[in-house]
Amino acid sequence: MKNAEEQGQFRSSRLVIADDHPLFRAAIRRMLGEWADLVVVGEAGDGREAVKLCQRLRPDLVLMDLRMPKMDGYEATREIKRQSPSTIVLALTAFGEPENLLEALKAGASGYVLKDSSPQRIVGAIRRVLDGESPLNQEVAMELLSRMIEEQHQKEESAPKPSLPIPLSPREVEVLELLARGQSNQQIAMELSISTSTVKNHVHHIIRKLGVSDRVQAAILAIDHNLIPMWIIGLIGILLVDL
Repeated sequence: MKNAEEQGQFRSSRLVIADDHPLFRAAIRRMLGEWADLVVVGEAGDGREAVKLCQRLRPDLVLMDLRMPKMDGYEATREIKRQSPSTIVLALTAFGEPENLLEALKAGASGYVLKDSSPQRIVGAIRRVLDGESPLNQEVAMELLSRMIEEQHQKEESAPKPSLPIPLSPREVEVLELLARGQSNQQIAMELSISTSTVKNHVHHIIRKLGVSDRVQAAILAIDHNLIPMWIIGLIGILLVDL
């Protein structure tokens, strides 16, 4: 087992695996057992069980199969995020159809990973969402961005959605705008002439104030409620984490 000190991390992240195939869950648990800082604290065989587990265990992250009995992964994700907004959901899927992935993101997922991915890619995806990023490849990200903006324009034409009061400081709004344009913490620091650690603090405050779990959900909320001008939206950079 690789210990946390070797990985430069000292706090274990608590994970729940939700999938209706016991052998797949066992394989994921065995794979994650190689990492001391990624601890599986529970398993669920359907969406309803996943919701109950998360309500009781409050994990840091849920690996969520999108197609399960009793309650599918989309509804389970919505319910988990309603009960515990800080819990990160990483969608597990056998296919990368944009329609399904867009629905998962809108339900509250922070990204997805294909079930047939290598162990390195699965662990990498987990680490990236725990760091506030989202593992989506470029082609899918561009498709999702296009559809999301198109949907928002249609909503505004039919029934404009009122903007929410922005609970952010002027500096945090600046950071959110740059974040939504896909800039990294280092790029934001250079743009605003501040330190990277200060940017990290601003991003943390933005996520907390908006009641979301990561950068992706912050940007989605910004689009959905007109928190930042539509023309600056650049989710491609946020969603583009090509594994």
